[in-house]
Amino acid sequence: MTHHQAAGLWMPLTLAQLDFWEEFRFHPGEAVSTVAHAMELRGVAEPEALARAIEATIAETDIMALRFRTNADGQPVQRVDPARRPALRRIDLSGRADARDHAFALMQADVDAALDLLAQPIAAQWLIRLADGHYLWFNRGHHIALDGYAMGLIERRCAQLYAALVRGADPGQPLRPLADYLNEETDYRASPRHAADGRHWAAVLEAEPRPRVLRKGSEDYPAEALSAAHDLSALREALMRQAQAVGMGWPDLLTVLCSAWAALRLRDGSAAYKRDAQGRIAMPVWLPYMSRMGSVAVSVPALVVNILPLDVTLHPGEPLAEALARLGARLRKLRRHGRYRIEQIAEDYGMEPRSRFFFSPLINVLPFDEARFAGCDTARHVLSNGPGDGFNITIRGDGEARGLELLVEADPTLTPLGDFARLAGGLPRFLSAALAPENLARPLDELPG
Repeated sequence: MTHHQAAGLWMPLTLAQLDFWEEFRFHPGEAVSTVAHAMELRGVAEPEALARAIEATIAETDIMALRFRTNADGQPVQRVDPARRPALRRIDLSGRADARDHAFALMQADVDAALDLLAQPIAAQWLIRLADGHYLWFNRGHHIALDGYAMGLIERRCAQLYAALVRGADPGQPLRPLADYLNEETDYRASPRHAADGRHWAAVLEAEPRPRVLRKGSEDYPAEALSAAHDLSALREALMRQAQAVGMGWPDLLTVLCSAWAALRLRDGSAAYKRDAQGRIAMPVWLPYMSRMGSVAVSVPALVVNILPLDVTLHPGEPLAEALARLGARLRKLRRHGRYRIEQIAEDYGMEPRSRFFFSPLINVLPFDEARFAGCDTARHVLSNGPGDGFNITIRGDGEARGLELLVEADPTLTPLGDFARLAGGLPRFLSAALAPENLARPLDELPG
């Protein structure tokens, strides 16, 4: 088998990257899968140390230096090219009364600009001074190179290096090179485990209803998705108590609750749905799978995240506790086979070329601690995380479920505005009721929302 050394050599794209490459080719001139965060820092005592920490992070991050080209046969390849590594751009807006608003306008303009993967660097790094001690770090990339976990990994590494510079803290281990992940993935795809995982997913996709499929390039991403945000922080105590009672981690409990809610409530064009003669409901729900635990990828900024179908089946009249136990077991089984790429699943499924699964509804629970910079009040602003299909549910919180936030998004061409308002308002009510201990014995269809 071929093992890769990232420095200077042209390497094939991973299956996940090929999907975004096709998206780029089918949507020329569009800003489709740009990913960007802004870290807002107040109380920066040593701005030059912050700049040095960002520059050191850039130097460690291979994916910021990726260059793409096509071979003579038209196949895309990539290499780590030091000439593509972005220089840190320093911008001083401290003389403007509207410094913060202007900074966000500048960053949004960069995010909204089309990115040519063949001709342009895929990463940008800015440090914007708004006032004494008040800075914005703009970190922009593209989904072909990194996912949300990778963005957080980069931010946490930078915070670690900053702490080492200003406080003499342990700088820790550097980020691992991209080649480490590519080699591990090559070994996995040649292993018996890969074949066994493939058999599992073939069996899952035999169930009805079959997942929806769309042609790549036919995506009509709305100019603006319907969206509604809710603060769920008041549910933390009930969430932790209920998670302990049912023997799940709190992220898994929220995942299966949102999955059950979707199967009970979604009836528009955003979901595949089947109800049998006995009233039993079946719906494939899509879940991002981090695919990093136990892998070198835990310390490699790269596009690693997978998207997998959870086969949700339930009866509206069954008790909540029974549904949670069954769906929790299916979620654990999904994870045991979660490294098998969705792109390979599609090929095994017999999907036509230039087609893909329609990832809706998609439920994404993100239990990650944000980077904290020494001596600073730190806030992360997600400026762009790429487009989504259909109906999307995102819940963010730290590792202890503090600061829980719910974001519900939908495509207005599939979910009418009136339906969206009802659904977006109903989900928080459903979660609140489902986290009450006395409701574990209640039938699902008696829960509000």
